[in-house]
Amino acid sequence: MGANGHVLPEKSSQNHLISGATDGREGEGETNERKVRLNGNIARRRPGKEMIEYWDKDLPGFGLRVHPSGRRTWFVMFRQRRKQRRVSLGTSRQITAREARRLARDKLIEVALDGLPTRKTDRSGSKQAPLMRDYAERFWADYARHWKPSTQRGNCGSIKRHILPAFGNRRVNEITKADVLFWRDGFAERTGTFNRTIPILSVMMTYAEKLGLRPRGSNPCRGTPRYKRKRMERFLSAREYGQLASALIDFEVENPLVVAAIRLLIYTGARCGEIEKLRWEWVQEPRLMLPDSKTGAKIIYLNRQAVSVIAMIPDRTASGLLFPSTRDPDKPTKLSMYWPDIRNRAALPDVRLHDLRHSFASTAIRDNISLMVIGKLLGHALAETTSRYAHLSDEVVADAAERVSGSIARLVGVGR
Repeated sequence: MGANGHVLPEKSSQNHLISGATDGREGEGETNERKVRLNGNIARRRPGKEMIEYWDKDLPGFGLRVHPSGRRTWFVMFRQRRKQRRVSLGTSRQITAREARRLARDKLIEVALDGLPTRKTDRSGSKQAPLMRDYAERFWADYARHWKPSTQRGNCGSIKRHILPAFGNRRVNEITKADVLFWRDGFAERTGTFNRTIPILSVMMTYAEKLGLRPRGSNPCRGTPRYKRKRMERFLSAREYGQLASALIDFEVENPLVVAAIRLLIYTGARCGEIEKLRWEWVQEPRLMLPDSKTGAKIIYLNRQAVSVIAMIPDRTASGLLFPSTRDPDKPTKLSMYWPDIRNRAALPDVRLHDLRHSFASTAIRDNISLMVIGKLLGHALAETTSRYAHLSDEVVADAAERVSGSIARLVGVGR
């Protein structure tokens, strides 16, 4: 028993924990409960028609919940400060039974020691680690300067809105993988937000290791899976390109600079921000020499059509923006303000500006240009980024194989 009355659960408390879990459940229906030795074999059992909870007979409070859908979640249940809590440890796909048992045991020990006097040093011998909310200020002062301004704004918001509310009152060296997995479960309806935030927390934990605030190699984010999301891939067909061309001709009367910018997106496959912020001093035909981009310095190669678009822009100067805002010539035009009107005129309401970049890659693949060359045209820093278009290449190869086999069939008389 700890100083504040917390007790590390023993085998005799198993029934109490199980009954507490069942009584506290709302709206989940009746659940079957079984005592077993939790291991990989149990985790591979077929799910039933009802939710089943397996409780470990050796480690009280450690359990596995099996949903009829097949989802299997490890958890640990305990009492802390007179309240019963259930902490998710991750799914059977994320962590093994052995790792889940270790996480559950660590959590139960942590609860049992809650309130007891602690030493002022952690295992690494460093001074007592600060609270996350205090450490965040030190981290930001040291690290944020290495990010671009737009990245700083996004990461600052993620730290304030998602990381500090969850971990702000925890000490930097106390955050465990179980805590991170439990935090992850709270983003089930905001999977994209979690996928963008977990790398920031991981960087914070790694930097804490370098400062001696956590033991080396203890980053609790390591191995935490991101949510799988369906990639939004939209490629324009030949007919849709025609629709868009007609809409641009129609809109050109109202705003020729916006139309010129969008045509550059179509012909170069550049990112929207790269064209919006394009400056005359970077135009060195037949190239655009960008000093900075999402992946660093970048060369955008201009084809004949892109060169023609730039040549038609009036009032060319030695420096300054190609597409300045009508309200403030020192600020770039925001194409996203005009795109909804243009795509509606083209009867393409589901097409995003970024889909013009995807369509550029799709067309290049249909023209038998290799993925390596496409990656250079798009300015991808990693080959893995270009590989998302590999399935389009497969379709081109399959079509070629079909044409070749058809020709051979005609030659041998099968097609007669």
